[in-house]
Amino acid sequence: MKIIQRTLLAAALAALSATAFAQAPSPAGAAATPGIDKREANQDKRIEQGKASGELAPREARRLNREQKVIDRAETNAKADGAVTVAERKRLHKMQNHASRDIKRQKHDANTAAPGPGK
Repeated sequence: MKIIQRTLLAAALAALSATAFAQAPSPAGAAATPGIDKREANQDKRIEQGKASGELAPREARRLNREQKVIDRAETNAKADGAVTVAERKRLHKMQNHASRDIKRQKHDANTAAPGPGK
């Protein structure tokens, strides 16, 4: 009799835990932004390359880095609730598009700096 009770109890607990896990949202997957992160890293690399080559003056580089920090802060805020909505992704992409244009404009304007050591 006790074996049957244990078996039924174990089955009931297994069923309850399975439904609880099935309904739990996946916070890691919902808030993942690999495309945004990859693009952010690429833009950081473009800024560093511009500083090293002298295409970006120190003041321009500081402004572009501040712009990247604003985007990073917006991404952190979007992830805060565990999910990044379509509207939040659209806003982040728009911010990155703007930053990319700013990097291009600053790297190709007449304002330059002396190249770093060894260049």
